Amino acid sequence: MSDAPDPALQDHRRAPVPGVLLVNLGTPDAPTASALRRYLREFLSDRRVVELSRAAWLPLLYGVILPFRSGRSAKLYHSIWREDGSPLLAYSQRLAERLERRLREDTNLPVTVALGMRYGNPPIAEALARLAEAGVDRLVVLPLYPQYAASTVGSAFDALGETLKSQRWIPQLRFIAGYADFEPWVAMAAESIREYRERRGDAERLLFSFHGLPRRQFESGDPYYCQCQKSARLIAGRLRLEEDQWAVSFQSRFGPAEWLKPATMDTLKRWAEKGVRRVQVACPGFAVDCLETLEEIAVQNREAFLKAGGERLDYVPALNDRPTHAAALAHLVRREAGDWLDAEAGPYADAQEQAGERQRRATAQRERYGELPE
Repeated sequence: MSDAPDPALQDHRRAPVPGVLLVNLGTPDAPTASALRRYLREFLSDRRVVELSRAAWLPLLYGVILPFRSGRSAKLYHSIWREDGSPLLAYSQRLAERLERRLREDTNLPVTVALGMRYGNPPIAEALARLAEAGVDRLVVLPLYPQYAASTVGSAFDALGETLKSQRWIPQLRFIAGYADFEPWVAMAAESIREYRERRGDAERLLFSFHGLPRRQFESGDPYYCQCQKSARLIAGRLRLEEDQWAVSFQSRFGPAEWLKPATMDTLKRWAEKGVRRVQVACPGFAVDCLETLEEIAVQNREAFLKAGGERLDYVPALNDRPTHAAALAHLVRREAGDWLDAEAGPYADAQEQAGERQRRATAQRERYGELPE
């Protein structure tokens, strides 16, 4: 009997297979106190999210936050829950499907896109298993956070590394750490706001609200604040807004520590008190809608603005699963993995045929992205 391994287990002659791992923050499995308790325990135990000593934080987490906040958060999630479940999960899944179709159309390759959540389900390990089953050995990792923060993108990288520790075969990796100023994404974000205004009318002010971050993390070198400012400035420029027609603020403060300012709710109250009556709020830090946009902005902050004297606050939806969102992300993936995808014409293909295929793709790409809004 031969001791040689079964050659069917490893086909070294096949062409490399590309794939994409989309990572989003996560969501509870259900709008219930028990589901929120599981989700918050995992989320708030992450050292990237809460940078306090375990001795100080864990008693507060298990003794106060989980017992009391879980039920309150469950009620908020219940108010936005849909027939197809969590908005964040539903939109993220459909975006992954659209991105996969777009990449396959653009490259004529069997690109597989899998979605993994940093916290909750489906976990990153499950997404990596699906990619491995598809034979993926060249992997682009795309966290769905346009602006880099250690607590989001950095944490996603941590989770990916922990999962890969247990795997025998590790694919070639390219990790996208952010796309705050990526032109196709900026163009799509601006276009979504422009389309919304065409349907609903303009407002006196446009507020770009980003998720907050403890100020200490910014002072420690996190680039998030600067990237948020840059994204807002580029989008406002696309919309041809004057400086007094838009502003940047930060939402979702938690705990007694000082967070990035100005706060979204404080900004809206101040505007209302100064006579601003109509405001629109966009959240370009969120790839898809979730509790922080659908409930915190569209409900809590709207109520605060109206109570302070404002007349109307409209929330501009996230890009979600719009085809143009998938198109922008497909362009981003191709930028990062262009040589991989070009090489996928096949190691056995005739060189002239490969050159012709590359020229065809380049022509198609110029035609497609020439249609991006100016």
